[in-house]
Amino acid sequence: MSNSETTSIMQEVKPEKPWINRKQSLREVARPLFIATLISVAIVLVTGLAGPLGFYVAFVLSFIVVSFVDGMRHDKVKAIDKVMTTLITAGFATAFIPWASILLTVFKRGASAIYFGFFTNDMSVTAADDDLGMGGLSHALVGSLLILLMASLVAIPFGIITAVYITEIKGKFSGVVRVVVQSMSGVPSVVAGLFIYAIVVSRYSFSGLAGALALAILMLPTVARTSEEVLKLVPEDLRSSAYALGASQTATTFRIVLPTARSGLITASMLGLARVAGETAPLILTAYYSAIYSLKITGQPLASLPMYIFQNFSTGTDTALTRAWGGAAVLLSFIFILFIFARIAGRGSRK
Repeated sequence: MSNSETTSIMQEVKPEKPWINRKQSLREVARPLFIATLISVAIVLVTGLAGPLGFYVAFVLSFIVVSFVDGMRHDKVKAIDKVMTTLITAGFATAFIPWASILLTVFKRGASAIYFGFFTNDMSVTAADDDLGMGGLSHALVGSLLILLMASLVAIPFGIITAVYITEIKGKFSGVVRVVVQSMSGVPSVVAGLFIYAIVVSRYSFSGLAGALALAILMLPTVARTSEEVLKLVPEDLRSSAYALGASQTATTFRIVLPTARSGLITASMLGLARVAGETAPLILTAYYSAIYSLKITGQPLASLPMYIFQNFSTGTDTALTRAWGGAAVLLSFIFILFIFARIAGRGSRK
């Protein structure tokens, strides 16, 4: 055989790629699903399992067994691979189904309360049992934005400064500061509210400023810990290069490290806001609730979305409950927007 013929044969032979998963046919996918469904129905009929949850548990267990048996027709590794794939998929479904159920419930029950005036009117002239076409949550929406803005002005700078002290300065108290920040992460929100109530509200009055201080206490550890992890991702070579050029630690931190980690720090701030946006317990003890639109942050109660929801649920009438579900839908949408911004900023930090 000539060299040219050998070369042509070698070019026609394509090497196998065992690391690439072979696509399963529709029959291979449908068979274990069908068998597991039949077994699940039998289990539900024979045992005490009932309802969607009972069928789901029976189906997951049945599908694990069927996947293992189906995989053993090939080899043990294939069987284990199928079982692990099933467990991972079941874990995802177990987390996703309750989350989706919450979303569907909130938006379904709150949809009838939402109209254009819902975002432009307050509840100053609307009673609890008035028609859903009256009143709104503009006062609560503006109040939440004011409280979160004030909380951010306190928590974000102090959180980033704390992260800089722990990561960059590494002073002799950095270990103590880290422990304190980690401990603050576990502080119940009602304790933060009681603390501000004892210091501010008991001496003055309910106010938006008091609510912002309570939320800042809860927000600070989230911002500090996330910012610390972000600053650790900044390459050490950047710091070393700056020091080699004669830059001071202060200049290196503020001109090199922080600008490099800017996107990650924005993400930390957004996560901190999302952490406290739905807190109700501290606001009951600090900002309380007002049915009127107001921009005054001291001397009087200030409405917020969590308190709007709490107040309407406490009233108990059908229309008030529907308004509460509508407020919950708006609050969830606001938190989703914060997480979207955090994800976008996080992508920028990876680039």
